[in-house]
Amino acid sequence: MKMKFLLTMLIGGIISASAQKTVVDVAVGSSAHTTLVAAVKAADLVATLQSAGPFTVFAPTNDAFAKLPKGTVESLLKPENKATLAKILTYHVVAGNLDATAVLKAIKDGNGSVTLKAVSGGTLTASIKGGKVILTDEKGGMATVTATDLKAGNGVIHVIDAVVLPK
Repeated sequence: MKMKFLLTMLIGGIISASAQKTVVDVAVGSSAHTTLVAAVKAADLVATLQSAGPFTVFAPTNDAFAKLPKGTVESLLKPENKATLAKILTYHVVAGNLDATAVLKAIKDGNGSVTLKAVSGGTLTASIKGGKVILTDEKGGMATVTATDLKAGNGVIHVIDAVVLPK
């Protein structure tokens, strides 16, 4: 009887643990986000993004990073550029758990746009164009949200098609 109880608790714990993946775990499991995962590791942000959060992450795909000027990603991944890389990556993170419904409501309540405060201290503007959520960065660059509500135990990920950049 005792063994059955322990086995039940162990299985329950495994199921619970798998349901509690962090935003980092979700990104690691995506073949479209290998560049983002490498950047998060290079910037020493893994522990931060595995913490309780909650976080809303706007996650650029590998193709989004490929749109940056040639050599940019390689340069940012160098140890001497760790602070710059961390600032760019935390510009893609908003404190809180903003699922797609919350983002759309905030845009509607803001009469067509909402300013989101990034963990880096900068701001992103979310709006709707052509039925899609668009993020506009502080330099005027834009990214389209292409997938929403990838849930994690400590937040949510929305996939974007471009890297947004702070001032």
